[in-house]
Amino acid sequence: MSSAQMQKLVSSIEIKLDGNVFHEIFRERPYHLPKMSPKHVRSIELCDGEWGKVGSVVRWNFVTPDGKKAVSKDIIEAIDVEKKSVTYRVIERDILAAYKTFAFIIDVDKVGDKNVVTWSIEYEKQDESIPDPHGLIKLCHAITKDIEAYHLNQ
Repeated sequence: MSSAQMQKLVSSIEIKLDGNVFHEIFRERPYHLPKMSPKHVRSIELCDGEWGKVGSVVRWNFVTPDGKKAVSKDIIEAIDVEKKSVTYRVIERDILAAYKTFAFIIDVDKVGDKNVVTWSIEYEKQDESIPDPHGLIKLCHAITKDIEAYHLNQ
């Protein structure tokens, strides 16, 4: 078994939704996601702390791109309101069966007159036979599009 090292996947997607609204959802109102993206996000609950506060712990029940139910318990590791960035680090559950460390970073930027969401996944595989988490990037894009559609259809 070879030793794995930290890796990063980065993918951006343009949204028509206001970037501040998108950032606010992941910063302090992720519990609305099951209503906005019911096909992908089953439930989100606060386990410890307060919504929108660094150090708070959140449990996500979601469906993977291949249709499997999964659970992730994450700590809000960082919030940067000015840069519209939120970092969730996985601390327990399904994802850690394959990865030693795993973090989702959600950034919202203004590029010209467009809002762009950049999803970064930082991870370290348990071993090199583990695939890169491209399916989870696809899931992040699907949730992004669901959030956009939900708000544009209001």
